[in-house]
Amino acid sequence: MVKYLDYSSPSLNYFFDVNKSNLMKKDNRNLINVLGIQQLNTLEDVSLLDIYLSKNNVIEPHYHQNAAELVYCISGAATVSLLNPFTKQIQNYYITPGQVANVPQGWWHYEIANTDSTHLLAIFNSPTPEVILGSDILKLTPSNVMAHTYCMDEKQWKKAVAPVQPSTFIGPTKDCSRYSYRPEPNQQYFPQQMNYY
Repeated sequence: MVKYLDYSSPSLNYFFDVNKSNLMKKDNRNLINVLGIQQLNTLEDVSLLDIYLSKNNVIEPHYHQNAAELVYCISGAATVSLLNPFTKQIQNYYITPGQVANVPQGWWHYEIANTDSTHLLAIFNSPTPEVILGSDILKLTPSNVMAHTYCMDEKQWKKAVAPVQPSTFIGPTKDCSRYSYRPEPNQQYFPQQMNYY
C-alpha cells in the first residue's frame, strides 16, 4: 500500500537517535530500543528493535500478528528459535555477526544470547509491529480456564505461574538463581549450536 507523505511539510522528521527511545531495560547490558513511526514519522512500512543481551538472556517467547521479523546479528551470537506452525517443530538458527534469521508473520519465536555483548537488530515490515508475549498469555488468561483446559488443579496452576511477570520482554528475571539454559531433550537442535552453560 502506497502512502502519500508531503515531503515539503516541516513536521516530517528524517533523523532520530534510537538510543533515546528505550522500550525495555532489564539492566545496562540487557535492553531494547525501539524505532517506529511514532519516533520517525517518515518511516512508512518499516520499524526496528535495537536489542542488547548478555549471555543466557532471552527475548521471551512471543509472536507478531501483523509483521514478519528479520533478526540481524551485529555482534556476539544468538540462537533464534521459532515454532513452525505447519510442522509443529522448533527450528533453531545460531547466528553470528552478519547473519540473519527470518521469522514469518504470526510465528511463535524467541532469541537467546549465546555470548555476552550480543547486539541484534530486529527489522519489521510494519511501522508499528504488534506483539503477544508469552508472559501475558500465561498471566492474563484466567487461571480457572487454564486449569480446566489442561485438567489441572487451579491452585497448582496459580502456583506454577506465580513467578511469571506480565510483559517480561527479557528473561530470566534479575532475582532468578538459574542462569543456565538447557535444551529439552526432545527438541531438534542444529549441529552448530553450542551449549549455553
